[in-house]
Amino acid sequence: MQRVNDRLINWASLIEDDTLRQAEKASQLSFIHPHIALMPDAHLGKGATVGSVIPTLGAIIPAAVGVDIGCGMAAVRTRYQHEELPAKLSDLRVAIERAVPLSAGGYNTRLTESARQRVDLLEAEAGFDPAAYAGNWKLQLGSLGSGNHFIEVTRDETGRVWLFLHSGSRGVGNKIASHHIKVAQDIMAREGISLPDRDLAYLTEGTEEFDTYIRELRWAQNFALANRDEMMDRVIACFGEFVGGPVEQTERVQCHHNYTEQETHFGERVWLSRKGAINAAKGVAGLIPGSMGDASYVVVGKGNEQALNSSPHGAGRQFSRSKARKTFTREQLREAMKGIEYRDTDAFLDEIPQAYKPIDVVMKDAEDLVEIRHTLRQIVNVKGD
Repeated sequence: MQRVNDRLINWASLIEDDTLRQAEKASQLSFIHPHIALMPDAHLGKGATVGSVIPTLGAIIPAAVGVDIGCGMAAVRTRYQHEELPAKLSDLRVAIERAVPLSAGGYNTRLTESARQRVDLLEAEAGFDPAAYAGNWKLQLGSLGSGNHFIEVTRDETGRVWLFLHSGSRGVGNKIASHHIKVAQDIMAREGISLPDRDLAYLTEGTEEFDTYIRELRWAQNFALANRDEMMDRVIACFGEFVGGPVEQTERVQCHHNYTEQETHFGERVWLSRKGAINAAKGVAGLIPGSMGDASYVVVGKGNEQALNSSPHGAGRQFSRSKARKTFTREQLREAMKGIEYRDTDAFLDEIPQAYKPIDVVMKDAEDLVEIRHTLRQIVNVKGD
């Protein structure tokens, strides 16, 4: 742990200077209480650093959550052992790719019955019209997206098979977040408020703009949760058909890593924004994925108050997407993915494991934040272009 200043504490041993400078800018804001916690996977973000935990009093920064509101992880532990799986894993990969729409513009053409039930609940609780942001939001439920979002079949240290996925609130969440970031920026400009970074624009508690953002933020977080549940149910169905038997869920873990909640820290009730971080309060289960060819972890929080009861959400990028494409080759990707069933394409070059921090270094840095319960290794990887 490194105390950068009175309002910034850093857990990352691998961190670039511009990332630290960005986090220092955010720590200058007067309503930060008591400090920002930088997680071991911290890297440069838009306005707020990815891998930062930002507690605020009387205000909230929409960019401190980011544009993929509620993005997070889900995992299901099955009763199957790795050696029980049929040999042709490509059949399972293709089945999942058909069951779950992939890529940025990939949505359902119709609602399944389970998706319809989830949509009905989301519609009933909204308090606003999500279609004002995305007319096809209902068809987005149960879709993966692209970038670092994934679906995986993995095995733990005992050979037990886990189903594992990463996604968020899709296009509708992006539109909601982008709208409120712009609203905050317009308020700052109108009121002549100077900021260290315009993307740190904030909304003040007690205003209509603040209340609207919180309402729509919470809805998007619920959408993301329902989206992961819908996808997981489809993956379970595909896996059941592949193994030719029922899939008993012996454990199911869900966690957000881009979200805001009210929590009490150092004697104050704050708005705690985790942008690329998970809740690691004592005894809370969480999921920390590595890159597409590296280990992932099922963890339990240790409740480190200096870290604001938080831990990293993944490996954290070392190379930008454009730099990764210029640096690495298709052959290097194939070598990194050896032994894992995946779709062999140039589209995933920017997701090559070498573009990310080594997950073992991240987890070493997080030793005082979480305890590792299970180490997961990929068997099958599914991603969108």
